[in-house]
Amino acid sequence: MRRALSEVPYGHRFAAAIARAGEIADADVAINRAIGEQGAALIAEAWRKKGGTGPVEVLTHCNAGWLATVDWGTALAPVYRAYNEGVPIHVWVDETRPRNQGASLTAWELGEHGVPHTVIVDNAGGHLMREGRVDLCIVGTDRTTAGGDVANKIGTYLKALAARDNDVPFYVALPSPTIDWQIEDGAAIPIERRDAREVTHIEGWTEDGRRVAVRLTPPDSPAANYAFDVTPARLVTALITERGVCPASREGLLGLFPERGDCRLAARH
Repeated sequence: MRRALSEVPYGHRFAAAIARAGEIADADVAINRAIGEQGAALIAEAWRKKGGTGPVEVLTHCNAGWLATVDWGTALAPVYRAYNEGVPIHVWVDETRPRNQGASLTAWELGEHGVPHTVIVDNAGGHLMREGRVDLCIVGTDRTTAGGDVANKIGTYLKALAARDNDVPFYVALPSPTIDWQIEDGAAIPIERRDAREVTHIEGWTEDGRRVAVRLTPPDSPAANYAFDVTPARLVTALITERGVCPASREGLLGLFPERGDCRLAARH
């Protein structure tokens, strides 16, 4: 935005900023729509493998829908696309402690769209996979390295481990602007630590519609609030981008984005 406005006279900057924001939003819509098309094909394939009997059971973590990105979302875009195309689908929605984005945002989105879903506690995902009740996992990512490691909401790594142990495909949906071509290894991604109060307290609605916060922990117990974790590429079945589906690797990403082949890495690990 700074680049877009630097040459614009002061009195015209507001209109120029609105116009540029609209262009960015439209590009986001196009990217996410394409991610939905690519990922819906994977869901449809899972349905065919089940002999056309549904529903396809999808597990997701955190919120990567149209509340997070414009109109379609990333991880939820394939779900919406498959549902719109008539594929029977059911989504297991991780609550996503401590901010509960799954329980509040993802569940609300899916309900508004009419997609069947069930909210589960974060630690139930592995149990459901072990019982054969998850056909595939689709999550989003806030940052993806050139080597295919992905940083997403805390708890994603554990889902990937459970998926690998139970032979459940684990897909990551990402728009290409989230790829950091300067970093190869996810260990180089700084992990945000948020306010400990998000762990020690929980917010919710009373029956009469009031928003309240209550303490969960003893007053003297300290808490650590790691907001994200990194899932290594070896645990990711494939990356779903607007240009197609590829292995979680530098070679896989460059196969879809060959123009980035001249990017130099800031650090290798």
